[in-house]
Amino acid sequence: MVGLAIMRVGKLKSFGNVGGSEKHTARLQDTPNADPYKENIRLIGNNNDPSLEEIVKATIADNTKHKPRKDAVLCSEIFLSASPEYFRPHDPSKAGEWDDKLMWNFTNASTKWLQDNFGEKCVRAELHLDESTPHIHAYIVPVNDKTKQLSHKEMFGGDGRQASIKMSKLQDSYANSLAHLGIERGVKGSKATHTKVKEYYQAVNQEPLTLELDRLAPKRGETAQQLFERIKANPTIQSINHQLADHKRIVELEKRASQKAAASEKLRQELEKRVTELEAENFYWKQQADKLRDLPLEEVAWNLGLDKADIGENRWKGLERVISINDSKWYDFTEEKGGGGAIDLVMHVNNFNFRSSVAWLHDQFGEEGMLRASKALIEKQVTKIVLEVPVPTFKPPTPDESKWLSVQDYLVQKRGLPENFVIGLKQKAWLYADDQQNAVFTMRELTVKEGTQYTNAETTLKGAFLRGTRGENNSFMGYALNSKRREGWFYFHLGGKPGSEIQKVVLCKSPIEALSCASIGLMERGSMPSERTMYMAVDSPKSLPLEFLREVRAITAAYDNDSAGRSTAQAIKELLPQTTIAHPKAEDWNAELERLQLQKVQQKEASKKKNRGFER
Repeated sequence: MVGLAIMRVGKLKSFGNVGGSEKHTARLQDTPNADPYKENIRLIGNNNDPSLEEIVKATIADNTKHKPRKDAVLCSEIFLSASPEYFRPHDPSKAGEWDDKLMWNFTNASTKWLQDNFGEKCVRAELHLDESTPHIHAYIVPVNDKTKQLSHKEMFGGDGRQASIKMSKLQDSYANSLAHLGIERGVKGSKATHTKVKEYYQAVNQEPLTLELDRLAPKRGETAQQLFERIKANPTIQSINHQLADHKRIVELEKRASQKAAASEKLRQELEKRVTELEAENFYWKQQADKLRDLPLEEVAWNLGLDKADIGENRWKGLERVISINDSKWYDFTEEKGGGGAIDLVMHVNNFNFRSSVAWLHDQFGEEGMLRASKALIEKQVTKIVLEVPVPTFKPPTPDESKWLSVQDYLVQKRGLPENFVIGLKQKAWLYADDQQNAVFTMRELTVKEGTQYTNAETTLKGAFLRGTRGENNSFMGYALNSKRREGWFYFHLGGKPGSEIQKVVLCKSPIEALSCASIGLMERGSMPSERTMYMAVDSPKSLPLEFLREVRAITAAYDNDSAGRSTAQAIKELLPQTTIAHPKAEDWNAELERLQLQKVQQKEASKKKNRGFER
């Protein structure tokens, strides 16, 4: 069957209607029949724009002379699509699938039609790819250029014959813009609607054996196979089958959403139980913390035989000493010597060594008191260690140029990464070989922040990710000694202008995965991305640079197609709501790159074989 152009126009008469429509089309609310793993695309407008309601209000204020009438249509919503036969010509019944090239041809032609016909009055257009068949929701503020007033009627027609004529002309115009794609206009004046499938369900429930049988009864001399082929080719049956396939997909998605809701409720109950457990644990550990606080030095001084002095608020005297006590600190005025903590005080007053002081405290205060007294001394020793012992610093693995060609061969030949990518990273010193023939991917801090931008100034190395390349089945990977995973990352940029604002970040679990993702994007687009895009290796939500990422309007969590990958991606989306999740068809993105490269080679071979056949 030939693909048909589909266009519908709706009225939004209140800002509540506008906001409600946006919740659906921008996926601001749960949509049961939408696939959560597919990403929709904003064709007109930006993802960081104000709300649709604010945009419509501003457009009305800027382009009209008077306040809108109470019954005025504030915004017109246009639905654009084509029948399934266009998007999936080989099998229209496969709901949720389509040919990408055909989809983009439709999208580009429809977007051009919107811009040519409505210009800046078209304030937003969303391409939905998460339902059965690709379609576009566009929003038009219907301003009459002559009267400078809102007029849906002037733009799309009112009730009756006038509306029919205007809508018919608009449908003609839209169909003409798609004609070069092989998409045709439906029959003018046709009363056919999508409710046909409802009538079909009703008939199936009531009289399934008589449905369509009168019209599709066997003809004289017709075989069973011929009858089957005739029924299958009947346009009515085909239309119903396609609609049933869409309905089946919606039912499956709703079932999945219901299961997800049940799982969420179970998780909520488990979390409530865990919160209760943690509150109990918190109370217990608070009690334990109280026990571990240092013994009050006043109590220790009294047990040592000292008494509070009459003069001086914090002074204690006895044993021919005058000692000032201030919290955990003490000072002996007689010997002009001070210290901190109960053990220290006992050692000083009784002239004991450490072991004897601990034994004395145990005898005076019991085991709990002895442990509390030890706390201050331990803290003092830890502070001393921190101040005196040098902090281990990261030292990059030593480069070994003699091993580089082997590392390069592994990355290009075995992992399928583009040679120019690998060489480019090597030239920037973001990738090199060490003496163990490991591929060393350097982890750099994010560059200096200026306003809302992160510049390409000098960066400091904070670590390195190592990938073994020696041997046939080398699976070694890990971080170089003293790498700081929360302070440095492997990342690179593609598209846009160097130094411009980063518009999108793609997160992957490793440097090779990040390079594979970037390579796949180039293969599919055939060119660099138009927007400035950063690819970054982050293997755990714990090491996300959240402050930086919160300022980026679009983030893609591209992780493995397994439970661990899905869990990581979901955790990132919870931390950064602007995140879109993407999983490869293969087990990981490098395997997906190899699959696509093999597919491309096979297509070339098939093309060569076909050309050789023509030459003969």
